[in-house]
Amino acid sequence: MSTTLEKGQTINFYQATAPIIISVFAVYLTIGIALGVLPRFVQNTLGFNSIIVGLVIGLQSLSTLLTRAYSGKITDTRGAKKSKMAGVILAVIAGIVYVLAVLLQAHPVLSLAFLILARIIHGVGESFLVTGALTWGIDLVGASSSGKVMTWNGIAMYAGIAIGAPLSIWLSKEYNILPAFILIALLPLVRWLSTAKLPSIPVDKDHVRTPFYKVIGAISGQGLSLAFSSMAFGCIASFIALFFSEKNWGDASLAFMIFGICYVLTRIFFASFPDKYGGFTIALISLIIEVAGQMLIWTSGSKIAAIIGCGLTGVGFSLIFPALGVLAIQKVKPQMRGTALGAYVAFVDLSLGLAGPIAGLIAGWFDYQTVYLLGGISCVIAMVILLFNKK
Repeated sequence: MSTTLEKGQTINFYQATAPIIISVFAVYLTIGIALGVLPRFVQNTLGFNSIIVGLVIGLQSLSTLLTRAYSGKITDTRGAKKSKMAGVILAVIAGIVYVLAVLLQAHPVLSLAFLILARIIHGVGESFLVTGALTWGIDLVGASSSGKVMTWNGIAMYAGIAIGAPLSIWLSKEYNILPAFILIALLPLVRWLSTAKLPSIPVDKDHVRTPFYKVIGAISGQGLSLAFSSMAFGCIASFIALFFSEKNWGDASLAFMIFGICYVLTRIFFASFPDKYGGFTIALISLIIEVAGQMLIWTSGSKIAAIIGCGLTGVGFSLIFPALGVLAIQKVKPQMRGTALGAYVAFVDLSLGLAGPIAGLIAGWFDYQTVYLLGGISCVIAMVILLFNKK
C-alpha cells in the first residue's frame, strides 16, 4: 500500500518520477504498437480507404480530448492514483477489444466497428493515465521542477511510440497482427505495478474549483500553439507508413525510430532549457526546426531525405510540449494543476484527432507526400500564435 505525502512535502526527483516515467512509457508503447499496424490493417486487410484510416487513427485522440475535463476533475478531487487506476482498467478493456477486431477480420465492417470501439476506449484510458501521471509527478517533486517532469514524461511518451511502432511491425511480419494487440492488453499491468508503492497526494477538498472553460481560456494561447505544432507529428504517425509504401521504399520502421531517437536525445541533452532560457524562446526555435523537417519530407525524393525530415521533426517537436507547458501551468493555482494539465494536453488530443482525417482527405485529393505540406503550414501557424501570446 502507498503512503500519503504530507502537504508541502516533496521527495527525490528520480525516486518520484522513475516509476511514473515507466508507467507513461507503457501507455505510449501501446499507442505506438497500434500506430505501427493499424493503417495497413485497415487499408490492406479490411479494404477501407485512406479517409477511414485517418478516422480510425484520429478517434483515439478525439475520445481523449472529450474526457480531459473529467479526468482532470477526478485527478484534482479524488487524487492522481484513482485517475491512473481508472485508466489502467480501460486500457486492458481496449486491448481485449482490439483482439476481438482482429479475430473478426473476415467480416470487415464488424471488425472495423470493434476497432472504432477499441480506439475510443483506448483514448479515454490514455486521458486518465496521462493526466494522473503528470499531476502526480509535479505534486511529488514540486512546481519548480514542472518543466523537468514534463520533459522526462515526454521522453517516455515518444520513446514508447518510437519503440512500439517498429515492434508491432516486426511482430506482424514474423507472426501476425494478433500478438501485437495481445501485448496492448497486457502492458497496463506494467503501469499499475510501476507506481504501486508511490505515495498518494492529499486532495484539497475545500478549494473552490475554477470552471474548466475558464482554465481553457487562461491557457488557450499556449494550447493552440501546441495543437498546431502537433499536427506535424500527427501526419507522421498517421501516414508515414503508407507514404513509404506509395514510394516503394519498404516499411517505415526506421522513420519511426529516427523520429523517436531524435526526440528522446533532444530531451535528454536539453531537458533543462525551458526552465533555464524560458518557454517562449525554446518553443520558437523548436518550431523553426520542425517546419524544416516537414518541408524536407514534403520535397523528399529519396527515402534517406524523408527519414532525415522525420528526425528534424523529432528534434523540433521535442521541447515544444514542456516549453509551452511551463508557461501554461503558471496561469492557474496549484489546486487546479490537474485540470490545467488536462486542458493543456487536450489541445494535443484535438490536434491529433483532426490531423488523421484532414491528412486523409489531403492524401485522397493529392498524394501522401502532400500531407507534410499540411504539417509545415500548421507549424508556421503555431509560430504566429506563439508570437501573439508572448506575454
